[in-house]
Amino acid sequence: MDIEKKIALVAHDHKKFDLLEWIKYNQDKLAAHILFATGTTGNMIEENTSLKVNKLKSGPLGGDQQIGSKIAQGEIDFLVFFWDPLEPLPHDSDVRALLRIAVVWNIPVACNRASADFMFSSPLMYEQYQRTVPDYDNYREREIKRIKL
Repeated sequence: MDIEKKIALVAHDHKKFDLLEWIKYNQDKLAAHILFATGTTGNMIEENTSLKVNKLKSGPLGGDQQIGSKIAQGEIDFLVFFWDPLEPLPHDSDVRALLRIAVVWNIPVACNRASADFMFSSPLMYEQYQRTVPDYDNYREREIKRIKL
């Protein structure tokens, strides 16, 4: 990861205000990075701050999956995802998939304000960092048993 991190910002509806408050508090720090967000969250950030955000689709309309794809392609270094564990979500499978792909590719994930505060206060946030990317060659090259129909 370079000093300038590529950060994805995502929040469920009941957590958008919390994320916006955190962003406002960290606006100067975030301005030094490249920001991505799902559509509704990105619009909210741009309307309430001076930050420029690369907006994707709304989460339920594919934005969560777009961020997951960018993580898998190495285009996102850090995920800030304020999710609501108490609210049932129609796109819960997308949320689980996004968190799973972040773990698969070993990128830092902050799921609430406390974890985001701790991660953003780390000196690693402001220097180059050599993230260990798992080697999935064995997985890709494994022998798959053929099934005859």
